[in-house]
Amino acid sequence: MSSITAPLRTPVLSVVPIRALVDETFKVLVENLSPGRPVTVRSLHHSEDRDDWEAYGHYISDHRGTVSVSDDSSFGGSYSGKEPMGLLWSMRPVPGSRPGLRLRKRDITSPLLVNISVYSGHEGFRDQEPLASVVTERWYMAPGVKRVEVKEQGIRGTLFIPPGPGPFAGLLDLWGGGGGLLEYRAALLASHGYVCLALEYLRTSEMKSGKNEQLYFEAAFNIIKFHPQVMPDRVGLFGLSMGSLISMYLAAESAAVKPRCCVCISCNHSYLPGKHITDGENYNKVRTDENNYTIWRDMGLEISTRFKSALCQVGKISCPILLVNGQDDQNWPSVESAEDIAAKLRAAGKEHLLTRLTYPNAGHLIEPPFSPHFRATNFKNIITNEKVVMLWGGQTKPHSDAQEDSWRKILSFLQLHMYSSSSPRAKL
Repeated sequence: MSSITAPLRTPVLSVVPIRALVDETFKVLVENLSPGRPVTVRSLHHSEDRDDWEAYGHYISDHRGTVSVSDDSSFGGSYSGKEPMGLLWSMRPVPGSRPGLRLRKRDITSPLLVNISVYSGHEGFRDQEPLASVVTERWYMAPGVKRVEVKEQGIRGTLFIPPGPGPFAGLLDLWGGGGGLLEYRAALLASHGYVCLALEYLRTSEMKSGKNEQLYFEAAFNIIKFHPQVMPDRVGLFGLSMGSLISMYLAAESAAVKPRCCVCISCNHSYLPGKHITDGENYNKVRTDENNYTIWRDMGLEISTRFKSALCQVGKISCPILLVNGQDDQNWPSVESAEDIAAKLRAAGKEHLLTRLTYPNAGHLIEPPFSPHFRATNFKNIITNEKVVMLWGGQTKPHSDAQEDSWRKILSFLQLHMYSSSSPRAKL
């Protein structure tokens, strides 16, 4: 008798959509497998810094020979359970990589390329050739968004303009104490309909000298306000960490800046621009953990206790403000700052202007959704000029959930207060 061998199946892998914005979901489907077959689905990204990042889940095909990452549970890997976007948010450097890495897109005119592959079995997949692969494109800039370098009035930044004639609402985008010009969040906000200026400020001559700092931010705000495609009374502020401090300070103290609203992530209101009080005795409160990671949180608590007169006078703010914080923020006492901000607004009769989002087990670096979680990364200390590994905090799954939930609510907050006529404001 002759035996009949079943023909080998060639797996079919699809990713839909194959090209999308970074905050959009995708569906990953593996078909034409044998029923009950163990496979590993892996994502791999080669960064602009020439580091490799990966995420992977272990699956078993169903009776139809299919694995749906959106619908099926992973039995282990860099994530487990039913996680439709786990192949992105659980990314981490491949074994053997340099320590302290952080994945950030520098050239936002090109996509973040992610290779999605399927491998046989659950063990040793890195040593195999994939059964099938698809390269996906993840974009910060939507089609038609314009990128314009800004070097006027001493301002250094990049302006992103949505497609179409407008007029649009505008945003000034302020990152934190790491410095540099980061464009990816501003590009993504422009993709959602806002003229957005990503501003570099820590390395400018004004910030280094401590002179004319407020004028620098006011000039940047006015570049957006007086842009011909911007509604001048609908310009807001968007900041993270030190950027949230600048946002609140401008909203409270500047006669020239009247923001429509403020979004403040990992809020800091503990010192004012030009008052360099994070040194000397305060800096002695900086500590390190068992991994020699640097923790600033205690220094922030000390500053807010010893320098109450230097706290931003947030009771003067007269626009809606959204605070987004993680309860495991190890870099700054942002939850305590949010409590104090709420108390001051309440005392000023402006509590109706405040919206708060607080996330358990989320850390300091709350980024756009599906970004990898960075609990600790390399950081150049702006106080001592030394290079350290900074502890930001957070646990990967809850932090990633916080990024997804907060981004959706940030966009809703901006839509309400930047484009709606029913946005609340303080009674002046």
